[in-house]
Amino acid sequence: MSPAVVLIGSPGAGKSSVGRRLAERLGVAFEDTDHIIEADTGMTISDIFVTLGEDEFRRMEVEAVQRALAERDGVLALGGGAVMRDETRDLLRGQTVVWLKVTVSDAVHRVGMNQARPLLLGNVRGTLSALLDKRNPVYAVVATAVVDTTGKSLREVVDEVAKVVRHE
Repeated sequence: MSPAVVLIGSPGAGKSSVGRRLAERLGVAFEDTDHIIEADTGMTISDIFVTLGEDEFRRMEVEAVQRALAERDGVLALGGGAVMRDETRDLLRGQTVVWLKVTVSDAVHRVGMNQARPLLLGNVRGTLSALLDKRNPVYAVVATAVVDTTGKSLREVVDEVAKVVRHE
């Protein structure tokens, strides 16, 4: 068993929104590793960051990715920082991985002042800009396909990802 597609990208790229719509269109399940972690721990991602720290969260994230890749099919969305771990990048080899690429301004507009995103507290634009600078080169290496979400509707992005999944 293996997912039809794994979605990666920064906060605000649309991984959850695109993933849910894509799964619906393909008639498959949608899973998000953040939701897996929350279900496993009974804690929100923000609470995990505050009480256990980012390192422990990242360790849990690697385990969630490993389990999801082994046990789930359909559409899988990873947390924005998941690909920063070598272990996760290794797990993604051989998978169809679509990077939902987003600009800083689009990402800021989409996430707003979302308190559920612990890495984005404070200066959202500055933090997102720094995250994109650090993560975009890694996303580019991990991805087997790139869908630029800039200025596109949810439907347009889902259409493009569906073409990748169906090899159109």
